[in-house]
Amino acid sequence: MKFRFKKNSGKLAYAGKWTVYFVVIGLIAGLGSIIFHYLCQLGVHYFMDMIAGYRPPAPAGEHHLLPPTDRPFSRIWLLFLPALGGIVSGWLVYTFAPEAEGHGTDAAIDAYHNKGGFIRSRVPVIKTIASAITLTTGGSGGREGPIAQIGAGFGSFLATTLKLSDRERRIMMAAGIGAGVGSIFRAPLAGALFAAEVLYKDPEFESEVIIPAGISSVVAYCMFCLVFGWGSLFQAPAFQFRNPLEIGPYLVLAVVLVATGIFYVKSFYGITRFFRKIPIPNHIKPVLGGLCTGLIGFYWPHTLAFGYGYIQQVLNPEYLLHSVSIVFLLSLAIGKVLTTSFSIGSGGSGGVFGPSVVIGGAMGGVVGKLFHQIMPGVVTEPGAYIIVGMAGFFTAVSNTPISTIIFVSEMTNSYHLLMPSLLVCSVAYVISQRWTIYEKQVKSKIESPAHAGEFFVDILQKFRVRDLTHLLQKVNLIPQDMSFRDFKNYFSETKQHYFPVMDEHKRLNGIFSSTDIRSVLFAEGLEHLILMKDISTADIILTTPSDDLNSVMQKFTVKNIDSLPVVRDDDHGILIGMLNRRAVIAFYNEKIREMKNAASQ
Repeated sequence: MKFRFKKNSGKLAYAGKWTVYFVVIGLIAGLGSIIFHYLCQLGVHYFMDMIAGYRPPAPAGEHHLLPPTDRPFSRIWLLFLPALGGIVSGWLVYTFAPEAEGHGTDAAIDAYHNKGGFIRSRVPVIKTIASAITLTTGGSGGREGPIAQIGAGFGSFLATTLKLSDRERRIMMAAGIGAGVGSIFRAPLAGALFAAEVLYKDPEFESEVIIPAGISSVVAYCMFCLVFGWGSLFQAPAFQFRNPLEIGPYLVLAVVLVATGIFYVKSFYGITRFFRKIPIPNHIKPVLGGLCTGLIGFYWPHTLAFGYGYIQQVLNPEYLLHSVSIVFLLSLAIGKVLTTSFSIGSGGSGGVFGPSVVIGGAMGGVVGKLFHQIMPGVVTEPGAYIIVGMAGFFTAVSNTPISTIIFVSEMTNSYHLLMPSLLVCSVAYVISQRWTIYEKQVKSKIESPAHAGEFFVDILQKFRVRDLTHLLQKVNLIPQDMSFRDFKNYFSETKQHYFPVMDEHKRLNGIFSSTDIRSVLFAEGLEHLILMKDISTADIILTTPSDDLNSVMQKFTVKNIDSLPVVRDDDHGILIGMLNRRAVIAFYNEKIREMKNAASQ
């Protein structure tokens, strides 16, 4: 009982230690969300409102910190304001932390797979300031990229400070991603799932990340809401799915979202590659991107900055049906694709989830309005297509169907549309798997450098020596009293390299290899005096049918041997056969091919 108590208390201490780590990550990520949100609110007031007189609407869950000014609206300032922001953010990023450019989630994904979860401690600070400047001077982008890098950066810093392993650093970094995203969008469950799902293109979760990210996300969410109030980001009517005939329009919505998503991805990375090829200093490129963004914003101001308020407006059924046109919604979606591509693709700093919510919601509104006009008896609530469009579009560009469904449900406090959301997201995911806004995603754990060694071990541990019985080599046992002269005759007629030695009862009691006989091979006059038991070693490295192949590979490497005697589990003196290292490797490769073929079918 005492031993068990100590063992359990040790487990509790271990769990308690890690819980404290994840709570601390949540606290810092929540604090980062608060600071970043304050910076964004202040930036919108002092740049967009005070300079350009532009006061975009806010979603229901957010309120302006300062009263609006009486500055008259100026399109000319909107034309140049994003470029001014590009000057400052470009200088900050490319002077102090070039890896902070673009949308930070991709950088965090790359750090997870290829850098052992390591992120320089200065990156979150630079990312926060540069993103706030980019987004509040009119640049189009989201808040999840910067805040994901803030949380991930602290998780990485804490793990490095505590001198933890790469695996533990990756987990803490991912917990930071979940905490940051879950708090800034007031969606703690989705934040945890997103951190585990966004790492891969295949519908696969990083299971060891979910619980840590869940703890950190809840803590960060609570901190954020204690300051800015509880509730969801958007306020939506209680839309419901009541008519199975709506499956048809929802399938059309999925196709429209995929087409728009492909346009978004190709536009984003096409413009990104274009700016990378321009032979000018990197510091200047965000200025050009800002000018292009400002030019679009000059004609379509609603495509600048965050754009959440416009989605909040069209979620009102009366406003959607009577006060907003399909042309406006199309301009919001297409314009948002272009302004985001220019703002972030030129080297500016910001996320891509926020614009995706706006683009998907706008396209959902287009499809909802059209089908309401065509079949008003079936599509009675076109606003529902806005919510489903948010989820379906981001799924189409990110390969994260599950977390996105939960994201949108938590952001809109609308859980009655889970069924159509699941349908649209599933169809969108299947059709659009080839395209992703997150270039650093890898297909699956098999292809992740972070899991290369682990996957090898996992496969080997799954199989036992008994699974290779058909590959065991049958060999003859050498009598221990055989003279070396007699063995030379036997050796000249065999291709064996390892020779088990048996005693008078035909039980295994030693082994030697062809290398071991070199020292006496040319000894003259001693051949009849040397017995094989003198050459063999009684310290046998052996294996049994119940051993897993990982332990077998470890035994192969202990003394760099190529073959192991396989003996019975209940009697190590009875030899079953010899197992070669090449046979184990060939078996492993065969299983990998079978798994890949099964996955591709």
